[in-house]
Amino acid sequence: MTFSRDACFIHVFYTCRMEHQTESIRKALTNRVPFYYGWVVLVISATAMFASGPGQTYSVSIFLEPMRNDLGLGLTHIAGLYTLGSLCAAMTMFFVGRLLDRYGARVMLVSVSICFGLATVWMSHISSPIELLIGFALIRTLGQGSLSLIPTTLVSLWFVRLRGRAMAFHSLGSSFSQAIFPPFIHMLIQSSGWRNAWLSLGVTILGVLLLPALVLVRRTPESIGLVPDGKIEKHDSDDNGIASMSDWTLGQAIRTKTMWYLMFAGTSASFIVTALMFLQVSLFESKGLSAELAATVFAVIAPMSLIGAFIGGILVERVTNRYLLIVGQLVLVAAMLWTFLVSNTLEAVIYGGMLGFSTGFLMTVNSVIWPNYYGREHLGSIRGVATTVTIAAAALGPLPFAFLTELMDSYGKAVLVFLVLPALCIVASALAVKPVYQQGDMTKLDLNLEA
Repeated sequence: MTFSRDACFIHVFYTCRMEHQTESIRKALTNRVPFYYGWVVLVISATAMFASGPGQTYSVSIFLEPMRNDLGLGLTHIAGLYTLGSLCAAMTMFFVGRLLDRYGARVMLVSVSICFGLATVWMSHISSPIELLIGFALIRTLGQGSLSLIPTTLVSLWFVRLRGRAMAFHSLGSSFSQAIFPPFIHMLIQSSGWRNAWLSLGVTILGVLLLPALVLVRRTPESIGLVPDGKIEKHDSDDNGIASMSDWTLGQAIRTKTMWYLMFAGTSASFIVTALMFLQVSLFESKGLSAELAATVFAVIAPMSLIGAFIGGILVERVTNRYLLIVGQLVLVAAMLWTFLVSNTLEAVIYGGMLGFSTGFLMTVNSVIWPNYYGREHLGSIRGVATTVTIAAAALGPLPFAFLTELMDSYGKAVLVFLVLPALCIVASALAVKPVYQQGDMTKLDLNLEA
């Protein structure tokens, strides 16, 4: 019995000592940085957004034609599998958000990067529709879902007053991803086939993200003795001071009308942009344009997305957030209408520019408005629910668009039908006023106040 107590004491002593040494190493690493450590975390978050590329629609669309020809699938069939896979991904985002709140971004990013690499290996070996469905579910859950939710939430935890510009810089990752992956994938498919291309993407994901996430990511600024934005003193009343007093729980947030308006307002970009990007090669070929041009337009979308993100990041710190959501929706409507005019390279580039600008602009505004409205403490859970809705919208985009296109034998008629969605989202954006915490009460009320 004495031996057992002594052994237990020794075990606890050495465990505590190792944890203390590990914590000391982490603090030594963060203390060596001569500037606010949040900027390091921001770079890793942008890297994670870059690594999400193989799970995004702009990458999958390049695989679309060679995969469906090899597997003998029709356009509606493969779009249906993509929809089901994306819906499976949407259903997991609530749990990913809860896990993020519980375990932190470091654990989640490392785990997701490993699983995402393995998912691309699965994609390289598929030979049947059911295997393709599983593959779509995996890459959409890990790439498009988790590697969008986790990095954007992490940036929101590290920045408050500078959140808009931080999100703008964070968008560099997705912009570079959108610019690099489509032509890179097209080159890989041409040189070694689509199966080897998926394997190469898995190596890229692990090489780019795994080690930086493991070594450099920290959970929150408070976890290493800092505060958001790197300020030594407390933030002003409309920054950290109020945010710490009005951090909404998921149960409280979901009872506000604003949360439902915001979730609906976020559906149009996911639904429409995913559908247009998924079918971009087919759309261009129907107009007598090449698949190479379709891949090149993705590279045009990327820098315009970056410009939209930076403009959105600057404006979101100065302008009522819901008004900016309306602006982004209007640009998306303009891009949809421009599809009727695309008949040559210049018009295709203009189309890509408008689509990219609206995507980047709305992405930044949507990323900032959630923590601005609902605080930081339970942001993973709240955004997990919101991400479930946006991914479900993205999942539902390609299938009805492909179905209507084949039914009507016209992309233009399908575009006209789906113009209704951004119009409704403009109304929802206008109604999404900022909910206000009523101090001294555990309930939240929607008051008619500006964002």
